[in-house]
Amino acid sequence: MSSTGAALRGHHAALQEGLSELRARRDELSGRIQSEEAERGRLQARIATLSRRLSDTSESLAGLRSARAHIDRTIAEIDTASGKVL
Repeated sequence: MSSTGAALRGHHAALQEGLSELRARRDELSGRIQSEEAERGRLQARIATLSRRLSDTSESLAGLRSARAHIDRTIAEIDTASGKVL
């Protein structure tokens, strides 16, 4: 009976050691997950900032192009009118 008891204690010790290793691995993974989630949050905030800047720049660019097109039309009209006068 004592050999059975010793075997059971050995299995129990091995089981506890295995569980300890699994818990350590779980803790390591939890730390990595937390780090990755923080990085993802920082990147998402950066993307939001860049998206706003892109939108603002696109809006400004559209206004500048519109103003330039208006000036181009005005120049063309004046060129046409001055050609008719001469």
